Amino acid sequence: MENKLERRYGLFTAICMVVGIVIGSGVFFKAQTILTKTGGDMPLGILAWIIGGAIMLACLLTFSFMGQKYEKVNGVVDYAEATVGSRYAYYMGWFIGTIYFPGMTSALCWLSARYTLVFITSVNPNFPMTVPVEQGGCIIGPECMALTLFFMCAAYGMNALSPKIAGKFQTSTTVIKLIPLTLMAVVGLFYGLKSGTLQQNFIAPAPNAVPVDNPLFAAVCATAFAYEGWIIATSINSEIKDSKKNLPRALILGGFIIIAVYIFYYIGVAGGATNQQLIDHGATIAFTNIFGGVLGNILNLFIAISCMGTTNGLMLGCCRCMYSLAQRGQGPKPHVFSEVDRATNMPASSSIFALLVTMIWFVYFYFSNLACTWTGPFVFDSTELPIITIYLMYIPIFIQWMRKEKDESALRRFILPLLAVAGSAFMVLACVLSHKWACMWYMIVFAVVMAIGGFVDNSRKTKA
Repeated sequence: MENKLERRYGLFTAICMVVGIVIGSGVFFKAQTILTKTGGDMPLGILAWIIGGAIMLACLLTFSFMGQKYEKVNGVVDYAEATVGSRYAYYMGWFIGTIYFPGMTSALCWLSARYTLVFITSVNPNFPMTVPVEQGGCIIGPECMALTLFFMCAAYGMNALSPKIAGKFQTSTTVIKLIPLTLMAVVGLFYGLKSGTLQQNFIAPAPNAVPVDNPLFAAVCATAFAYEGWIIATSINSEIKDSKKNLPRALILGGFIIIAVYIFYYIGVAGGATNQQLIDHGATIAFTNIFGGVLGNILNLFIAISCMGTTNGLMLGCCRCMYSLAQRGQGPKPHVFSEVDRATNMPASSSIFALLVTMIWFVYFYFSNLACTWTGPFVFDSTELPIITIYLMYIPIFIQWMRKEKDESALRRFILPLLAVAGSAFMVLACVLSHKWACMWYMIVFAVVMAIGGFVDNSRKTKA
């Protein structure tokens, strides 16, 4: 067994990791969510996208500065260790390896399956489904569950057995998913200006929509899922060629690409359908209005491919989490999780752990969020609620960076980190105001998982 991962990814692949992991299903279905939460107020929705993007960019730029100074095996864990300390870094790594990455990965596996079935049943309405489509067969049917597990195992297999193929797959899906987004941004803009739909959407809210309480906070919270994932790219910093230069470049360039694509796509969609139509039917109606039924259905295929690319990127980060802790002598059985397979040059035990935890989170996601057979306490959105803790855990890192890095310029040491702290606090507040009591149930689960992490930590037992 070897104990080091080889440097196999260049700058272009790293950029595709950032863009491809972030741009997934969120941009397609969160546009509808944001319009719903704002009552069809298009300018308020654009403001939410801008605020969410600005928060991401402030955090991303600050971490890019850290990436130029600190490098070990897992970016965000390295930064936490260098600024706050090894214990804090351990809990950060344990959290992203047991809650954050697996929870998002499980949801993206399901979304990949869902949109694959939506495409198949739209092309072939007579496709046999155990649960009819109109009764939610593409959401909770056995075919959807089987496809979800298939995508989960396929993402694991690709990353665990052939990381180079996983990198090429990430690059390919990133390019593919940008096609419909760019097409809608450009064509939708001109179509909307010519038809007058775009101007009307900016002037008048949807007639039948009712905004929720604190619509801006709720809308920004919805953008968080669409913008999340960029931090995963830092988990492969030890596998990026010339990481201290290329990882910061990938984060910065990828961040600007993401924000531009999201905002222009959102405006383009508004040119293809009225606000009320978008609230009622989602982005598909805009594609159908502009490009016709055939191309409108093809959108579902692009969404499925987009979700697959994001799933691959999330699993990529998942597979390396326990390895990054084990390399520090932390977590359960470091001698097992730090092993790197000679044939695949991947941490096999860490990858298997990632698959198992992702499956556990999918079981929870299915019963509590999809089938809704679990009710009462401890029911929460496992795709959005973890942003409370991830952004809270960023704040001490930013503060310690400002305190310790005395040789940095004012912009790098104070201005951008302060913006990142403010943005992180805003995101936490938006999530609390949006999800209310569900936040408490999530925080209880978070506390239990963190307590388990403390109990199984090898470094704590060694010191004792």
